[in-house]
Amino acid sequence: MFDTLTARLSRTVEALRGRGRITEENIGTALREVRVALLEADVALPVVKAFIEAVKTRALGAEVAQSLTPGQAFIGILHRELVALMGGGGSGLPLRAQPPVVVLLAGLQGAGKTTTSAKLARWLMESQKKRVALVSTDVRRPAAMLQLERLCEQVQAHYIQADPAAPPAAIARAALEEARRGVFDVLIVDTAGRLHVDEALMEEVREIDRAVQPAERLFVVDAMAGQDAVNAARAFGAALDLTGVVLTKADGDARGGAALSVRQITGKPIVFLGVGEKTDALTPFDPERMASRILGMGDVVSLVEQVQRQVDRESAERLARKVVKGKGFHLGDLRTQLEQVQKMGGLASLMDKLPTAAQKGAVTPEQGDRDLRRQIAIINSMTPRERFSPGIIDGSRRRRIARGAGVQVQDVNRLLKQFQQMQRMMKQMRGGRLRQMLGALQGKVP
Repeated sequence: MFDTLTARLSRTVEALRGRGRITEENIGTALREVRVALLEADVALPVVKAFIEAVKTRALGAEVAQSLTPGQAFIGILHRELVALMGGGGSGLPLRAQPPVVVLLAGLQGAGKTTTSAKLARWLMESQKKRVALVSTDVRRPAAMLQLERLCEQVQAHYIQADPAAPPAAIARAALEEARRGVFDVLIVDTAGRLHVDEALMEEVREIDRAVQPAERLFVVDAMAGQDAVNAARAFGAALDLTGVVLTKADGDARGGAALSVRQITGKPIVFLGVGEKTDALTPFDPERMASRILGMGDVVSLVEQVQRQVDRESAERLARKVVKGKGFHLGDLRTQLEQVQKMGGLASLMDKLPTAAQKGAVTPEQGDRDLRRQIAIINSMTPRERFSPGIIDGSRRRRIARGAGVQVQDVNRLLKQFQQMQRMMKQMRGGRLRQMLGALQGKVP
């Protein structure tokens, strides 16, 4: 989402990093670049002005002037102000109320409220161990209720049936009563999409709000909405006492302006990011980590958490034992590891969390993902015996595998050569060699 903004700010940061002294002139040059970067990212003009003024005030103060590394001090200021712009420390979803805690989702048409409802239910059940019920008050969009019911089946959450002919406020009130009887921890109320200029529909969401008195009122906004997201946020903020914002479609090619503007306009924190279409593609929003990614510093903590959450631990332990023994590693194991990378969103998702410097010289994420799919296809075209004993793959077998995978014979040769190199490396690590290598590296690895 922030690729363009990151590229521009990274250039600005690199220009200042080596400066021994910072003056008003080079600060002014850097801030002009930052201003252009934010405007290109579709950040609202009042937000840009306030941000630039805050950075300038701190950058020209004693904090930078007395620093031994003024360039790095300026980068630190830029990081802190970005964190403050996006809402300070991560707030999460507190849910401090008597069960069932009612969570109301509201937003424009097409913002992704129904899908977000199911994603939120899954997150609450898996990470917070809550019993969750959902209800749809959307009586206008055809099959809106059916869509939420199907999504509830996918995430194994309880769906509360409703009469499409009933008023939305009455549906919400009846759902709250059923959630109380069922001893649920959380009730998620999905509302119909509405235009912020439609006063009748805005009054309808206010009626739902009065009927169930939600503890959390989340404004769901499309990251690709651009400047219009600011107008919608202002209108919904006036109609409801919002408690947070959910930014959807953050994995798209949006320029990121909505994320940096909505928090400032509504005064409410961004609590979640929707980063894909699947029901597990919802992540809590952490301003500090996001600011690091925008400045090209990466987000290794999120990467580690993602690996812990999605990698098959038993499979990883089996592979580790094979590496230690220096034998038994075959192409089937390699395919398993490649599929694990795919499950985590591919190389694009992983590289997005690495610092910019670590990505220099690497293949592009798109090329990497294409190579990943090609390698899995090649291994899938082999027989079980060929995967276990690649030494038997002669010329005719290579041609057959290439035809089956839809690739050139050279691609098969390349994969087999890479696999042989991996095997040689693992044999070198056999016995105490791995421990010796790690011992030699102690104190040398940052």
